[in-house]
Amino acid sequence: MPDAPDPVDRATDAAAPRSGRRRVWWWVIGGVLVAGAVIAALVFQPWLLFIDVRVDDAIPVTSPTAAATPSAGDDSSSPPVARDTPLPSTPAEPAGPVELSSGSLISHEHETTGTVRVIQLPDGTRQLAIEDLQTTNGPDVHVWLSAGPVIEGFDGWFTAGGHPYVDLGMIKGNQGNQLYDIPVDVDLAAYPTVDLWCVQFSVSFGAAALVPS
Repeated sequence: MPDAPDPVDRATDAAAPRSGRRRVWWWVIGGVLVAGAVIAALVFQPWLLFIDVRVDDAIPVTSPTAAATPSAGDDSSSPPVARDTPLPSTPAEPAGPVELSSGSLISHEHETTGTVRVIQLPDGTRQLAIEDLQTTNGPDVHVWLSAGPVIEGFDGWFTAGGHPYVDLGMIKGNQGNQLYDIPVDVDLAAYPTVDLWCVQFSVSFGAAALVPS
């Protein structure tokens, strides 16, 4: 008669499939964790926190807004003008770029400092100048002209997202001096705020209120 199977062998044979299944599950769990870590890294891009991008655009040198200047008034055909009568005046054409408005950046989600200015060039085009910028590098940060107000503290982090805005493009860098063209059809009176807006996470890095010069 054949020998009966050893009970120890039967127990070993039964445990082997269970051990194999456990190894498979550990591989599955490990793969899911690795995939999750890769996706999170691609979304949050944490390495940007340790990388500074400095920009040094040539900011136009501006002059004060042109004031009216008196005309010569020496036309012999003109009637005499009394000494205490104001002379007629004509606006002088600006000889160079003119500053229209300016402001200072405040911090929102990330510490942010610098100044902003709207500059009009002699040909009538306008640019936004961001000077001495210091902020954190981040994913998908854009420069906005916003219709919303500037609010300090946590309440101001999300304000711009609820108001009309003009997107001037992705920020060139998180440090230095930068220029952004403003479309010719933009009514600056309707957009009195500059906001550094992270589109990916719908949050403001910093903002500045533009005050007419």
